Amino acid sequence: MRKYFGTDGIRGVAGETLTADLSFKVGKALGKLLTDKKDRPKVIIGRDTRISCDMIEYSLTAGLTSVGVDVMTVGVIPTPAIAYLTKTIETDSGIMISASHNPYQDNGIKIFGPDGFKLTDEQELEIEHLIDNVEQIKAASYEHIGNLYSGSELSQKYIQHIKQSISDDLSGIKIALDCAHGATTGVAPFLFGDLEADIETIGCAPSGTNINDNVGSTKINTIAEFVKVHNVDLGFAFDGDGDRVLAVDSEGNVVDGDKIMFILAKHLKEQGELKDNMVVSTVMSNIGFYKAVEEHGMQSVKTSVGDRYVVEEMRNNNYSLGGEQSGHIILMNYATTGDGILTAVKLADIIKTTGKSLKELADEVSIYPQKLVNIKVTDKKIAMEDKEILEECEKVEKELEGNGRILLRASGTENLIRVMVEASSNELTDKYCEQVAKIVRKKYEVK
Repeated sequence: MRKYFGTDGIRGVAGETLTADLSFKVGKALGKLLTDKKDRPKVIIGRDTRISCDMIEYSLTAGLTSVGVDVMTVGVIPTPAIAYLTKTIETDSGIMISASHNPYQDNGIKIFGPDGFKLTDEQELEIEHLIDNVEQIKAASYEHIGNLYSGSELSQKYIQHIKQSISDDLSGIKIALDCAHGATTGVAPFLFGDLEADIETIGCAPSGTNINDNVGSTKINTIAEFVKVHNVDLGFAFDGDGDRVLAVDSEGNVVDGDKIMFILAKHLKEQGELKDNMVVSTVMSNIGFYKAVEEHGMQSVKTSVGDRYVVEEMRNNNYSLGGEQSGHIILMNYATTGDGILTAVKLADIIKTTGKSLKELADEVSIYPQKLVNIKVTDKKIAMEDKEILEECEKVEKELEGNGRILLRASGTENLIRVMVEASSNELTDKYCEQVAKIVRKKYEVK
């Protein structure tokens, strides 16, 4: 059986690996899964601004309606809005068409269950099996073919939900927004405007081919320079589908996901809303984050890299806050997935209620210098089990004596080994990272 789902849905180059034909099959397979459980199930579909979204949306819709599923399309909208609407308007599934922070040539299909959470591994396997056997799926008879509806007004429901997450407005704060020419373009500026913030915007002119092009959270320097030039209090940069955000302070300093999580965690703890005083992060979070959390009477638990693993840990233990250094922040009392706009609004609200600048709040976390080296290898599994490499990692860990760490991990999607070192100085990170990387290169690097 072919593997279609990756770590975050189905993704590929539009028209090459992610084709109209495959999209139709995905729609038909999901439709079969849903119609086996009930008559006339409903699916909601959202999209980002890529030129290929029309092709994929029409193909998915054809597949779904052909087996008796009613489809509601809501147009350009952030991924977390689809997750929220799937649950609140009681549809049977939600689909987001996006390749997140990838360039416009790529696209993807993310599927949510009726509870607003991404599908489980088992559900994905079931859909993959149905895709490979799609010719056996019987089409609906003419009287049972699904209907197509427009739900373009539903973005207002999501906007109201975010506005209600804070008790005051954001008047008196000057905020720059970088919407990456993506899915937040039609939501974030209006929402912050409704909350009476004084806003400046960039990355809000999607063309179909400019999503994430030198803008957004993966090009954070763009908003950093903008903030310094336009004399605003802070800036937020979203990714293409709006499930992550990074911030910059008034001086253009980057406030990453670790610092954002700490600020939110400290505030939630003070409000008595941080379940078990616990924050869920991944193994990639900086050691400075963990030290700051501990110093302020909180705890943290680490998961594998990927927001799905963070969400899984949070759901299993009913934790209220988790996230990644990359800016995927999950506030489980308000959302079922990472939500960049929600995170930005909550952070701005903390700035207003405390009267502190973002720089003051973020400076409570002393981030350790970090170096990451990616090495393309012949066999990542064998490299990860190599005794010489593992012994060298242990040696480095001992020499760091708790004032740093080394992390060796294999990429989930490519034949790469990642060597990451954190230490008290750039000299030490360079030294220890190269010490381990040298052995990996010598024994396994693809020449």
